[in-house]
Amino acid sequence: MCGTSDGDPDLDTGIVTGTTGAGTGTSVGIGTGSGSGTGEESVDDAERAQFSALLEDSAEDLYEHAPCGYLSTLLDGQIAKVNATLLAWLGYTRAQLVGRRRFADLLTVGGKLYHETHFAPLLAMQGRLSGIALELKCADGSRLPVLVTSVVKTGTDGEPLLIRTTVFDARDRRAYEKELLRARKQAEQAGEDAEQARAEAETAHQGVEAERARLQRVVSILQKSLLPPELPRMPGLDAAAYYHPASVDVIGGDFYDLFPLDKGRWGFFLGDVCGKGPEAAAVTSLIRYTLRAAFLVDSDPVHTLATLNAALHERFTGSDPRYCTAIAGTLTPGGEAGAVTVGLAGGGHPPALLLRADGTADFLPTPGGMLLGVLADPQLTSATTLLRPGDTMLLYTDGLTEARTRSGPRYSEEDLHAFVADLAPAGAQTTVDAVQRLLGGFGEGLDDDTALLALGVPAARTAAANPGAAR
Repeated sequence: MCGTSDGDPDLDTGIVTGTTGAGTGTSVGIGTGSGSGTGEESVDDAERAQFSALLEDSAEDLYEHAPCGYLSTLLDGQIAKVNATLLAWLGYTRAQLVGRRRFADLLTVGGKLYHETHFAPLLAMQGRLSGIALELKCADGSRLPVLVTSVVKTGTDGEPLLIRTTVFDARDRRAYEKELLRARKQAEQAGEDAEQARAEAETAHQGVEAERARLQRVVSILQKSLLPPELPRMPGLDAAAYYHPASVDVIGGDFYDLFPLDKGRWGFFLGDVCGKGPEAAAVTSLIRYTLRAAFLVDSDPVHTLATLNAALHERFTGSDPRYCTAIAGTLTPGGEAGAVTVGLAGGGHPPALLLRADGTADFLPTPGGMLLGVLADPQLTSATTLLRPGDTMLLYTDGLTEARTRSGPRYSEEDLHAFVADLAPAGAQTTVDAVQRLLGGFGEGLDDDTALLALGVPAARTAAANPGAAR
């Protein structure tokens, strides 16, 4: 084995001798006996001599060719003995080292400094140092990384005699440590790269979010420009509207408007352009201005929608057709008992809903109406009804009746009819508020924009409800 012993070593052979029991003998892994030395435990003198000779030969060979280096120095560091293994590692001959060099002469500059400031003082104080990493200079100038264990050998009086040093080749360990260091640096670099990538991704994400917020503001501004900023006040009538965008990132194509006509009448419309985005917004703007202008020329709802159809069909034909659904009408006050006459025309649009003052609700269909912009001369139909005090008419786009409920199925026109039937009677604002809450309950099931427009006649106030009216 490679190492040092605390026995009494022979300076030349390294054989350890010691006292065991009542007798003495040479000990190299096998003892010579103990006690009084009986005939059964002793061997023939000739055999003992032969055995001792073999031991001495084996010990010397082990010392010289051990798998580790051995070095014995005087207290001042002068090399007194070195084994063949260490000589082979360093590339020196025995004559070049023994009596000519000190142990420190074999060390690198850094090793010499460490030897003088730490290694030698600690060894003198403690008498033993183990596993110290150093580098030895080879005869060819190369370096040999080693692990060194040194023991101070003392005499019987306790005074130091010499220093025994065992040297282990640490090249494999150094290579392993370098590989570990390289792997660690790679890991650290990978961590730094990952952190930098994360920071860059965060910066990019913040940039994307900032750009998205800017685009959302632009979309919001454009969307608002396609709708009236507020509804006008109509004497003797109520009105309320609401627009629910399915996405804050995309301009929708739903539209509505309410505006005065001649002789105290009012015009209104609500519709849905096919598609989304800037193209749909451009068509929506065209539709709003076309309908307003058409109402001023001829307020008949059928003629108004026919004018819009002609404009769409003429402008958007060929490879980029554009079409819409719409419902348009007029409100004419002055009827008996405060009633308001409603004239309607529809082009492929869902029917209006009437919430009556008596608590009933029903659709006001405009059958046969076709999509606007598809055909040059579509069939358009009209309908007429009266809104009496307490009645409300609700117009809506198909985003409401195509929404998906949380349980899965779509919210149909029948579901909407049942909803407003439970709501009636209700004024325009109350109706819009209730449907707005309904839309909010759909959550992600609402994947299309929805526009609402409610028009109604306020319920008549009785004298009891309004004492001031009796004066």
